[in-house]
Amino acid sequence: MNKGKVIIFCAPSGSGKTTIVKHLLQVNPNLMFSVSACTRDKRVGEVDGKDYYFLGKDAFEQKISANEFLEYEEVYGGNFYGTLKSEIDRIWALDKVVIFDVDVVGGLHLKQYFGDNALAIFVKPPNIQVLEERLRFRSTETEETLRMRVNKAVKEIAFESKFEQVLLNDDLKHALAQAELIVNHFIKT
Repeated sequence: MNKGKVIIFCAPSGSGKTTIVKHLLQVNPNLMFSVSACTRDKRVGEVDGKDYYFLGKDAFEQKISANEFLEYEEVYGGNFYGTLKSEIDRIWALDKVVIFDVDVVGGLHLKQYFGDNALAIFVKPPNIQVLEERLRFRSTETEETLRMRVNKAVKEIAFESKFEQVLLNDDLKHALAQAELIVNHFIKT
């Protein structure tokens, strides 16, 4: 039933997609998180192999050369993020549905790669001002990176029509309930 299915959550940074994905992982035992690889530095509290596979730039480029990524991209000034093929194989071997928490460009690549076996969900913030407030609240950004993320978000929101589902996150409790319904329906079909 679960073999080969993937659920892709995409959104601009600060939209709440990570919060939604973490909730779904807690309430649905059929799901398993796809850990992305990246070259950025670990943030406080992050764990290698759980939050990301933290790779040096050379190691990441070696994996690109060896065709070990389903998709990857360079974002935010020289940092690379990508999805390892081995990660998907690992999750499917456990008969789980893969759940992704990726940016919009990565999500569109994954959607194209997996075709009908993928459900792509765009998490939409109520507006850009709320998104900026959320980014400021988490206190992980400099003014420069905050500007970069907000500018990127404006561009990413234009892609919402490319996704099967758009989930408005203006009320977290409602968004979590809607996400559960959408995901459960996809898994059962």
